[in-house]
Amino acid sequence: MFVQNQLSNWIAGIREQLTLPLRIELWNGQQVDLSSETPRVTIRLPTIGAARYLLTPSLSNLGTAYVEGAIEVKGKAMDMIAVVNALARSSLKAEGKFARLVRSISHNKQRDAEAIRYHYDVSNDFYRAFLDPNMVYSCAYFENGDEDLATAQLKKIDHILRKIELQPHQTLLDIGCGWGALVIRAAQQYHARCVGVTLSENQYALARERVRAAGLEHLVEIRLQDYRDVRGQFDRITSVGMFEHVGIRHLPEYFAAINQLLAPEGIVMNHGITSTDPDNGETPYGGGEFIEKYVFPHGELAHIGHVLKAMQQGSLEVTDVESLRRHYARTCAVWTDNFEANGDKVRALGGDKRYRIWHVYLAGCAYAFEQDLISLYQIVGRKAGQRASALPWSRKHMYPSAARAPVQPSYALDEGGMPAFAVLGEDGGAGLSAPALTSIGQHTSS
Repeated sequence: MFVQNQLSNWIAGIREQLTLPLRIELWNGQQVDLSSETPRVTIRLPTIGAARYLLTPSLSNLGTAYVEGAIEVKGKAMDMIAVVNALARSSLKAEGKFARLVRSISHNKQRDAEAIRYHYDVSNDFYRAFLDPNMVYSCAYFENGDEDLATAQLKKIDHILRKIELQPHQTLLDIGCGWGALVIRAAQQYHARCVGVTLSENQYALARERVRAAGLEHLVEIRLQDYRDVRGQFDRITSVGMFEHVGIRHLPEYFAAINQLLAPEGIVMNHGITSTDPDNGETPYGGGEFIEKYVFPHGELAHIGHVLKAMQQGSLEVTDVESLRRHYARTCAVWTDNFEANGDKVRALGGDKRYRIWHVYLAGCAYAFEQDLISLYQIVGRKAGQRASALPWSRKHMYPSAARAPVQPSYALDEGGMPAFAVLGEDGGAGLSAPALTSIGQHTSS
């Protein structure tokens, strides 16, 4: 009776503050609607004990209850996240337990490798179910706002390659190369000599397979390797969606390591998620706690100001900063739609629990980017201390109308069903005079 009274009082309090398209189904069969419109989300409490999750409806509490099967939630993921966030804001104070907590996590090679494998080594087919055909698992670039996901992801890669002013036959290191999309594109478009490193065995295997299928083994090497173990120097370095795993305290070391790998006149581009809290705090109301527990163990987000300082501490000069927050909100929303459209397949590949985790996670990320709870920046840098004459006069080189376009891009699949990352040069990519892979990472002026 005590819990029922608490729940009744809580529902009455919510009704005074909000009108939500939410139905609550109780263990005794009773239904309570929190607005007169047709419910878009239904939360079922199968036992009286499950009521405690609603009484303190943090994103962590309700997310955990849904994932573990303590409550049942029906509805589209985007609606679920919007309703839960509204409940959290109206019921909880964004300080104390539900503040933007600042965690300090110990990082080393073993722990980082374990965290990466936990997240990525589910199965490649699992990711295929919601990513684009090229399997690019990072923020897309919707140049005009009306692109489909596959086009926007290739435009993102092209945007990066223009930003780093990649030139033919230069060497390129891609830290956290995923399934190889960026290095394949760089090799096909610029005949760049590329090294991609990943800690995920699944990514490593498929990326190597894709390199072979594209006939680019003479230009692209995929390694199962920690970036801290890479040696040599590279004309260009990219890091896309990886530095969130580094740890806030280790960012100066991370950028110092990049500086060591960067050729004297080289260019680096770091693309990563940031906190919008100046103190490097997590998303409020327990969102970060849920992600740490179920999705990205040991991940940490730094504020953009902290990142810029860390780059300078690593002896890198920042020359360009661009926010792509709106682009990541759209990317995650499309991923969420794809995930739900392929729900049966995802469940078969990952099981019911993993389905529920990612159902919440993808939609939660879309909401967080939309609401400025987290952000995404691309940052271009060079070795600090260079003369001003080494810098470009403007940003014109970053955009297609002014940038060098080695080959007209193609965004379709090839006849064999493999992702067509680009149209090859006139020679079809064969018989190039590029040095052997053993020399990749040894800087040569271009």
